Amino acid sequence: MQQLEPPDTHYVSAAIGWLELGVPSEAEAELDQVSAVHQAHPDVLEVRWIVLAQLKCWRAALEVARALLRRAPNRSSGWLHQAYSLRRMNDNAGIKLAWDALLPAYDKFPREPTIPYNLSCYACQMEHLEEARNWLRRAIKLGDKARIKEMALDDPDLQPLWDEIKKL
Repeated sequence: MQQLEPPDTHYVSAAIGWLELGVPSEAEAELDQVSAVHQAHPDVLEVRWIVLAQLKCWRAALEVARALLRRAPNRSSGWLHQAYSLRRMNDNAGIKLAWDALLPAYDKFPREPTIPYNLSCYACQMEHLEEARNWLRRAIKLGDKARIKEMALDDPDLQPLWDEIKKL
């Protein structure tokens, strides 16, 4: 895969800066200036997905996530972005779609704590609470327990487990 070079690296950096400032429309404008040959570069796709997610353009975000999966199948973010987009795009039906899309990623990325964390969220929302507990335990085992606990207690998807999570 070809490396990004200036000026494309500058556009991507500027886009990240705009995202940090909370202005996704300006970030999108920066990404639009990336050369045509690099529009499908995984680093550009990563940032574009974040832009679209902040703009809540879930159908477009799904397309970008799937492009990222094709271009960089060994990046867990493509799998996570695809599932997240499906979840947001399809209301209640999206939870099952997200679950089905993300489940194979666990075997592919067994050391990535975000995957079992998100699977825990999806299981919880499908009212499969024991499964949600198991996935959350896996996430905690793989990641930073204090950070995951803090995230979980702030995540409405896991609200049915909050009393248990507080005791962890």
